[in-house]
Amino acid sequence: MKNWPEAVAAVALLAVVGLAVAMRPGTAAEALPKPATSGSTFAITGARVFDGERDLGISTVIVRDGNIETVAVDAAVPQGMAVIDGAGKTLLPGLIDAHVHAWGDAQRDMARFGVTTGFDLHGASERLPALHAQREARGGSDQADLWAAGAAITVPGGHGTQYGFPVPTVAADTDVDAFIGARVDEGADFIKIIIEDLSAYAVARALPTLTPAQVEAAITAAHARERLAIAHVSTLRDAHRAVDFGSDGLAHVFTDAVADDALVTAMRDGKVFIMPTLSVIASMAGSGEGRALAADPRIKPYLTAEQAGNLANDFGSDNGERLQRATDSVRRLHAAGVDILAGSDAPNPGTAQGASLHHELALLVSAGLTPAQALASATSLPAKRFGIADRGRIAAGLRADLVLVEGNPLQDITATRAIAMVWKNGFRIVREVAASTTAAQVAPAHSLVSDFDGAAISASFGSWQPTTDQMAGGASVVQHALAEGGAGGSRAALRVTGEVKPGFPFPWSGVMFMPAAQAMAPMDMSARQELVFQVRGDGRSYNAMLFSGPSAQSMPSMQAFVAGPAWTEVRLPLSGFRGADLSQLRGIAFTAGQPQGAFEFRIDHVELR
Repeated sequence: MKNWPEAVAAVALLAVVGLAVAMRPGTAAEALPKPATSGSTFAITGARVFDGERDLGISTVIVRDGNIETVAVDAAVPQGMAVIDGAGKTLLPGLIDAHVHAWGDAQRDMARFGVTTGFDLHGASERLPALHAQREARGGSDQADLWAAGAAITVPGGHGTQYGFPVPTVAADTDVDAFIGARVDEGADFIKIIIEDLSAYAVARALPTLTPAQVEAAITAAHARERLAIAHVSTLRDAHRAVDFGSDGLAHVFTDAVADDALVTAMRDGKVFIMPTLSVIASMAGSGEGRALAADPRIKPYLTAEQAGNLANDFGSDNGERLQRATDSVRRLHAAGVDILAGSDAPNPGTAQGASLHHELALLVSAGLTPAQALASATSLPAKRFGIADRGRIAAGLRADLVLVEGNPLQDITATRAIAMVWKNGFRIVREVAASTTAAQVAPAHSLVSDFDGAAISASFGSWQPTTDQMAGGASVVQHALAEGGAGGSRAALRVTGEVKPGFPFPWSGVMFMPAAQAMAPMDMSARQELVFQVRGDGRSYNAMLFSGPSAQSMPSMQAFVAGPAWTEVRLPLSGFRGADLSQLRGIAFTAGQPQGAFEFRIDHVELR
């Protein structure tokens, strides 16, 4: 399995293609949503109704001015009211994804798949007032509403600081109570607390994280301000600490061990909920579940290229061991009566906004929930636990956030994917089919990329650019220039020097080759077999990282190489870049990562053969 820091470093490198920019304040949907189709008064007849808690059987639902007016088996439809025939279908409350990280078009992507509400567990705080205004609006909308934590609570260099937007952090001398107060004043709807040192992933380098005293103080301060305190954990030990200190919920089920009796009892007695995010843990198994979801004909036509590309990625392969432990924990916790909330943790590798909540529901059923219980975990239960009174159920007086699906998900949970109609505030959302992927450029007939013997840095096709973690808030630096004396006595080579600096959890620094005329546009290299280049340097290990697939934000694949003191030919089989789609090659980066410090290497005669 690709170790966790390497995987996250790869995700961080996506800043070069715009991910870090997308997460910056001002890029989320901050304006009030545009109207969807007109008309917020209608009746739905003949459909089975699951009201968020129970099956009401075949019933009539009357919606007036965006609110649910009547839900009854024998309700009379007012004369002249528009009627939607729901025969053979099931009506559900708009789905709630209890764990997302939303920016860019995420809210539209969510709504297109029937997810009309989401809980954002880490993001830029500047957008919080706009999100509050958006969810109070009652007009037509093609976007999901968000409740959000703003910036999660973490330490300098800790998890959560690597995503390219400013994050206030808790230092050793920080007044934690005042710090939490500042987050609430910014508009945080709840408090997300990061407890993560990477110890669950058996890595050599620990990540700094909050001390137990700081965790306890943060939870206490959140409760003093009537905010839920939700703890990010990945180990059983940290789950125990968070629960003992009074956390209201756990973001993620831990993966290093199965829940023990003491934790199960403490969570049940303390009424602590959990968002397992099994979809992300499944991605660690490397079993291709994201790709299978993307191929589902009920899902595929509505995915954007970015969503499809992200679903095709995963964190690596651990033979499903973490997923099995996580599933066993969920089964034990659910059997004891602990509330399970459905959350996808999109857009992590192997997930996609909106679509992955449907995958999460299926994983929860495989962990012991009935289909009705899984549906409640994505409707009434998160609304109840987060104190949101106007949604999550189909009942008189509530907002008409609704999803009509073909078939009966109470029998087959995957029927939630067969969406017939979605309404937000009583207005129907047009589920526009995603645009087709940009056509890949045709590769040149020759294999040579660059021999660096010209007067300037150039390529026979494409271009070279520097890349560092500064794009995501880091401090690493790089310079690249032509240097005399290339491999085999040639005129010159590309000299890459720099320093991998502290201040960023997953640093990188290097250069990147992009084959197409437009940066990160795809080129069809499916006929090529090898990446071949000459290299010499300081003796350290470097990574070649290949970006490909339908999305410019797809997670790269990587292979390591060593730059020794003498010129050496490196031949990396393109088949060795796990999961790469060579029909849509977007870039190849040559980078230094850990350990920190100065580095130097030279490359020459780069070919794609």
